[in-house]
Amino acid sequence: MGDHKEQPLRVGAAVRRRRRALELTLAVVAERSGLSVPFLSQIENERARPSRSSLEKVADALRTTAVELLAAADPACSVDVVHADGAEADYAPRMRSLVRGHHQMHAQEFTGDHDAGREFQYRNDQLLYVADGAVDVEAEGRAYRLGRGDTLYLTGGVRHRWRATVADTRVVVVAVAEHIEAVQDRPRQ
Repeated sequence: MGDHKEQPLRVGAAVRRRRRALELTLAVVAERSGLSVPFLSQIENERARPSRSSLEKVADALRTTAVELLAAADPACSVDVVHADGAEADYAPRMRSLVRGHHQMHAQEFTGDHDAGREFQYRNDQLLYVADGAVDVEAEGRAYRLGRGDTLYLTGGVRHRWRATVADTRVVVVAVAEHIEAVQDRPRQ
């Protein structure tokens, strides 16, 4: 009970997100798919599970595929707790995900150092938060020193790298997920 992976895969939230992203009403999706508004509402509210055929009709109406909707489906949970693994005293370099599943954001915790020479560039915005220790960050040719409690916000597309300067450093990185179209192409100046 409470295990995220044991919960059934449902597509209602994925259908709703896609419909809203396209700024469509249920009536428009019903007209395009040939399915009724009440049935579509039941799908979105997880009160009905569409057959493969119905899911394909919904996907066509939303200009996507059934496979994409299934991939974007989240297990039916609105709250998920990720517990620490109890290795508080072990500061060997490691990374753990703080958010499970296919969501609009992702978050990771880095303990210790990581490949300091590795350069990162994310499509969408992200935030680095130093929970413990200190890091040096290089972004767009500038250097930043961050200590405990400091944050650094990076807009999508900014190339950067960082390294821990203290052995027991913990950094939390929160970012808009790559599958989200959160950033429009910005003109280069």
